[in-house]
Amino acid sequence: MIGGVKTTIDIPDELFRLAKARASLRGISLRQFVTDTLRARLEREEKLARATDPPWMKGFGGLADLAGETGRIRALIEKEFESIETEPDT
Repeated sequence: MIGGVKTTIDIPDELFRLAKARASLRGISLRQFVTDTLRARLEREEKLARATDPPWMKGFGGLADLAGETGRIRALIEKEFESIETEPDT
């Protein structure tokens, strides 16, 4: 990896030793092991989040390009409702 962000994190000793051993068994650096593991976890959570959406949500983002048109229509409707005359109370 070229570049990237360096940071310090506090990992419990037992977890550190386990991660270091797994990285060694795979023949990769601890840095690569942590990166791969974190990426896999984030991807799994993203898939899970998408899988738990209600069925109607699957197509919801498909109409995102109509947001401007939806706003225009909403503004027209609001303008019309402002000009509606109410009937006097009898």
